[in-house]
Amino acid sequence: MSTRALLISGGSLITESGEVQKGDLLIENGRIAAIDQIGKIPERGQTVLEARGLIVSPGFIDLHVHLREPGQSHKETIATGTAAAAVGGFTTVCPMPNTTPVNDSPEITRWMQQPQRRAAAKVHPIAAATISSNGERLTDFKALVEAGAVAVTDDGRPILGDSIMREALQAARELGIPVIQHAEDTRMSQGCTMHEGPTSFRLGLRGVKAEAEASIVARDIELAAETKARLHVAHLSTDAALKQVRQAREQGVQVTCEVTPHHLLLTDEEVGDYDTNCKMNPPLRAESDRQAMWDGLRDGSIDCIATDHAPHAAHEKDQEFERAPFGVTGLETALPIALMVAAGDPQLVVRWLSCNPASVMGWKDAGVLRVGASADITIFDPAEEWTFTASESKSKSKNSPFIGKRLRGRVQYTIVDGCVMWSL
Repeated sequence: MSTRALLISGGSLITESGEVQKGDLLIENGRIAAIDQIGKIPERGQTVLEARGLIVSPGFIDLHVHLREPGQSHKETIATGTAAAAVGGFTTVCPMPNTTPVNDSPEITRWMQQPQRRAAAKVHPIAAATISSNGERLTDFKALVEAGAVAVTDDGRPILGDSIMREALQAARELGIPVIQHAEDTRMSQGCTMHEGPTSFRLGLRGVKAEAEASIVARDIELAAETKARLHVAHLSTDAALKQVRQAREQGVQVTCEVTPHHLLLTDEEVGDYDTNCKMNPPLRAESDRQAMWDGLRDGSIDCIATDHAPHAAHEKDQEFERAPFGVTGLETALPIALMVAAGDPQLVVRWLSCNPASVMGWKDAGVLRVGASADITIFDPAEEWTFTASESKSKSKNSPFIGKRLRGRVQYTIVDGCVMWSL
């Protein structure tokens, strides 16, 4: 890491209070050394980064990505995935454990964080809650946390058993970490490839009902209330599940949740004529669900945006819809979609992509521009229009429903521990 000082000059800073304040920000030794009015920080040979007309934000944090290493490097690597993250303004990413082998051990957790992985963003692994993510026996949560894991989940698979989910919540509570649940009752969704509705009927595809998500969320909320543990619901997608989260919060249950950019913007109708780049899990839902996600994010019922970045190689997606794998990429296009939902308000965007993800995880040194905090900073232009193309994507895979789309809002610089990891 370079220790040379960096002065970010003249930008609109999203301050610790959430207000927008034009000013200068000085970085020294990887941390924020000073924040002041424009021109008040003396120049002493530091590199100057001109940010007039740009938003200076605490670094974006993605609580839900799939970097595919170890074992699936034909789809993505930690290097390519975090390069895409940097393009999207993410300074921290949390990779899920559905790798090959499953990240259920301290050894794999440590391996993912090694310098040899050439990460362009901070990598905070989320480890498996059960051995091999098979839902039968808990992993060693304490050893995983000591190795660097920040939460546990069997993401990609739900934890279906009541007793094992209760045990996971109890063990996680003792360590002060959340259990993240992929809320899907696979007994209801087996063989389904999209949301059940008019489009699935038209295409002759088996559809999954919203109840498959809502039933698991309801069960988990009861267990979280019983154990007084922290539950985080991954990629919420249905109005029914959102209503359960709202009610639980009113009753004091420690439950948080995230929504993906694609569930905010797209519906099941986007599948069109079997477009596999619109096949993901949970599936794109009905318009009423999409609107509920939009409303839930804006009213604070949904805490944050997480991309569920799920790269797949072209040959894997280029087959029959029912055979193609679930998942789409999302790291490089999250900002413009967040801006769309926020009606261009950068304060809301920063809340959803930075402040609230840090709060969900309990990280005090992230998600904030404050003297002494880590210099993880995202600088973006909320007004720049651009077209997202496969050729310019840094991800190893190109399975995005937004390829070729005209977008508004673009990251200009991504700074991690004071080092510029991406500049446009």
